[in-house]
Amino acid sequence: MQTLASITRLVRWLCKQLNFDELLVAVTIILDTINGKRDDIPFRTHFRDNHPNYRQFTVDPFAPLLEAPLKKVVPEADFRQLLIEYRKQTGKDIKPVRRHKKSQAPPPYARCEHCNAPAKYLYVNDGLRKNQLRCKVCRTLFPSHRVRKESKTSYWCPYCGKALYRWKKDTVRTIFKCGNKACPCYLNNLEKLNEHEKKLLKTGMSSQFKLCYHYREYHFTPAQLQTVQPHSPFRTLNRIHNTYNTVGLVLAYTISFGLSSRMTRLILREVHSISISHQTVQNYLKDSSVLVWNFMQKYQGPMNDTQITGDETYIRITDRWGYTWFMLGVQSRTIWAFNISHKRNVLPALATLTKAMGHVPENSLTPIEFIADGNPAYDAAIHAFNAASQQQPLLRRTVIGLSNDDDESEQYRPLKQLIERLNRTYKFHTRARCGFNSTNGATVLTTLFVAYYNFLRPHSSLNFKSPIHTPELDNITTIQGKWLKILELAA
Repeated sequence: MQTLASITRLVRWLCKQLNFDELLVAVTIILDTINGKRDDIPFRTHFRDNHPNYRQFTVDPFAPLLEAPLKKVVPEADFRQLLIEYRKQTGKDIKPVRRHKKSQAPPPYARCEHCNAPAKYLYVNDGLRKNQLRCKVCRTLFPSHRVRKESKTSYWCPYCGKALYRWKKDTVRTIFKCGNKACPCYLNNLEKLNEHEKKLLKTGMSSQFKLCYHYREYHFTPAQLQTVQPHSPFRTLNRIHNTYNTVGLVLAYTISFGLSSRMTRLILREVHSISISHQTVQNYLKDSSVLVWNFMQKYQGPMNDTQITGDETYIRITDRWGYTWFMLGVQSRTIWAFNISHKRNVLPALATLTKAMGHVPENSLTPIEFIADGNPAYDAAIHAFNAASQQQPLLRRTVIGLSNDDDESEQYRPLKQLIERLNRTYKFHTRARCGFNSTNGATVLTTLFVAYYNFLRPHSSLNFKSPIHTPELDNITTIQGKWLKILELAA
């Protein structure tokens, strides 16, 4: 579909070419065409309608092989049976090969491809080349499978076993591609093309369709994989003019109850007779978020979940759409990581996933399932994380759409609904802000929300307890008192 700007330019051009009366005639013809009264003017078909398989960002489900697959040869006969038959026919035994001092010996692991005879019954048939072996038992000649040239490739296709070649490279990633036209992945994708796409394919535009197996190797640095962290340059809490109980009330009203800074200012003035500006409320939140961030790093603890679910939701930052990413533990209901970005691509997904998996104990041998929607950024992030991690590989579980069209979606949809419910809770706490003026503003609120969700919010599925139990908060009855205790423990 064309953008509004391009349609506006078209209308502006028509207004320059036609006068008012001619425009009325043009509008009449357009209305007749829309109502189906003009068969002589066909509608333009959308490119995607005729080409549904046109290239999009997709990730193949299987990771590449890190070693060349061994070719399995099934022997047609058994050398032991051949030795017995030779003895019955001739009354003699076939003895192992007697080798001279300077003769070329086959590798000790070599076996006959026809009868599976060991290396002692084999001899090199072409001298120093050592490319051919002959079996003394069955007299079969076969290649030695000696590596003639060391392969420089790092990956092999998981479908056909052929080496992947480097197709594209930039500062962010290197894309490897399988060039085998007989690969099952290539043939399967080729069968999916319709008549319009096959015609376009014959014109030499094969690059417009994803047919071959691809693998993306990302080159992100550790600094790029850091999630967002709040910062406050003013440090208002160090020279506060009110009591610290005011800070606790600010956190209780704005975070725990989801009120705006202006509504919090009004309640403090009308109910508690505390007169502060809404900017002071925001300054208190910024300073508190830095301390709360330190508190979460100390008290979040190790991950004991065997399943985590991830998702991203929209927020408004400086009149642009941004994204908040969450990683939620299924069993503990703990938010293990969050991130904020302006793009919905691989980097923020991988950074958030890496942050969450940093809570897994190093000696853990339990595989972890990752449940998310069909966003291909998660598929690429899973491949990149498993390639660089020494831990147990993450298992990807995909929940597609709103209906259960496949068994995997039906099985894992209840777990995916957990993070959808988390997104609705997060939306309730961000709705009063009507957007953010900066990424740091969104980070401040999200940091405080995650702390409230993990340490203070009662969950009905956990018998109305918080996901992370902190004994220091047990004897405190007021919500503002618990916030102040968190700030005290963070210092």
